[in-house]
Amino acid sequence: MSEISQLKQRISQLQGRIAHLNEIGVALSSEKNTDKLFEMILDAGQKITNADGRTLYMKNQDGNLDFKILLNESMKTHSGGTSGVKIPFYPVKLWLDEGSPNHANVSAYVALTGKTVHIDDAYEEDGFDFSGTKGFDQKTGFRSKSFLTVPLKNHEDDIIGVMQLINARDKDGNVINFSDEMQAQVESIASQGAVALTNKKLVEELKTLFEAFIKLIAVAIDKKSPYTGGHCERVPIITMMLADAVEKTDYGKYKDFSMNDDERYELYIASWLHDCGKVATPPHIVDKGTKLETIYDRIGLINTRFEVLRRNAKIKYLEQKVGLYEASEQTIQKIKDDYDSQLKQIDDDQAFIEHVNHGGEFMEKNLQDRVLDIAKYPYSENGIEKPFLSDEEVNNLNIPKGTLTDEERTIINDHIVITIDMLQKLPYPKQLKNVPEFAGGHHEKIDGTGYPKGLKGDQMSVQAKMMAIADIYEALTAADRPYKDGKKLSQAMRIMGYMKNDYHIDPDLFEIFVKEGIYKKYAGEYVDSVQIDRVQEDDFILS
Repeated sequence: MSEISQLKQRISQLQGRIAHLNEIGVALSSEKNTDKLFEMILDAGQKITNADGRTLYMKNQDGNLDFKILLNESMKTHSGGTSGVKIPFYPVKLWLDEGSPNHANVSAYVALTGKTVHIDDAYEEDGFDFSGTKGFDQKTGFRSKSFLTVPLKNHEDDIIGVMQLINARDKDGNVINFSDEMQAQVESIASQGAVALTNKKLVEELKTLFEAFIKLIAVAIDKKSPYTGGHCERVPIITMMLADAVEKTDYGKYKDFSMNDDERYELYIASWLHDCGKVATPPHIVDKGTKLETIYDRIGLINTRFEVLRRNAKIKYLEQKVGLYEASEQTIQKIKDDYDSQLKQIDDDQAFIEHVNHGGEFMEKNLQDRVLDIAKYPYSENGIEKPFLSDEEVNNLNIPKGTLTDEERTIINDHIVITIDMLQKLPYPKQLKNVPEFAGGHHEKIDGTGYPKGLKGDQMSVQAKMMAIADIYEALTAADRPYKDGKKLSQAMRIMGYMKNDYHIDPDLFEIFVKEGIYKKYAGEYVDSVQIDRVQEDDFILS
């Protein structure tokens, strides 16, 4: 073969290897699973050298080398990595007990110095201690000969691990020495692999920081009110439980629904942020446990007024009694009976006002009328005549349901508008672009009567519909709300059944919620045992 032909062949081989290295680099940079990434690094080294044995070590928090993967083709062994087989070896110490560097162990030496070690025959090597290797060979019948041990260096030239290849082989399977060319290519692979591992670690660290910040916001919102504590933490649990069940279902409308890892993470993040707008909601509204509560419960002021009514009644009674000291016993007794009757009426009215203040029942018209009658009681402060109950107090006491006025409920509902506004201003990566829609849609209803946008079912994502169910179920079963006790499972499911029938929540998703036992699974871990009772599931299943 002429020199020109040889040169062309050589150039072609180099081009092929460069292309191969590029392919490996692209594959390494795109792999998200750490264990698979470990194995890809070793597999790339094996393709270059045809090495029989491969080991990957990574530095641990103690600064020593953990065995991550052990592979041996001739022995047909695979431990660590994706194998699920635990590696039975202790970490390799980089520093001896007396504090000196462990230069006797070849992998430790490489990790400490950053130098590649190329050994033709371990049994003839005097610079390193291969007693452990020889002991292994004796037990297994394997013959460890040629070694190539390469450091894994990140972009800052820090050593993060070590790759070791054992027994390079020719095309016929005969053990050969690692060539200089092999070493150069393996070092290139090691460099690319280290960068890929470092990048993945950085992404994971940023992801962890991002999640921690999100959870910090959620916890801050929950801590803002002792009555909603845990809501922001519990809704993601229910949401992801339902998401898992929907993905696994093989029946109904959502049998073909699926999410990849990025989409699942997107939903998870959205569920943690679904109420972030509550950070701007005034605490006295969030915490409003009674109808008269603002900064404090004004029922105390009204109770003081009742005490004034009792005092005035007593004064009037005593004045009448003194003025009629010569009157008959019958007349005096009538005055006493009238006084007792007045006190009883005051007691009854006070108990009534205290009762309706808690907002635990629907205010029928007769109850509202009674509040209006009590408001007209003659009363004076500092000699000035005024209504016993102010217009504001009457309006609050006559709230038909719950403890919030229409104005306060609007403020509460605005939290979702604020949530959407806050989330839309964040610069999301593409895999999180739907977070505002998922989080901002959990108060929408299938029939279009929800808020804030009045979206209908076909305008909502499946994820937002799932989160709506999670939000409602958590709110119904939560035992820490200021305006109600946590409902029993049968009560909560009956209410949600009505909501399904009225197309406030997605009927098909709710069927999965029931049929797959999501409500029971969650309740078993997060709902008080006294609330857990039997649910007639057949009442809520469509088919």
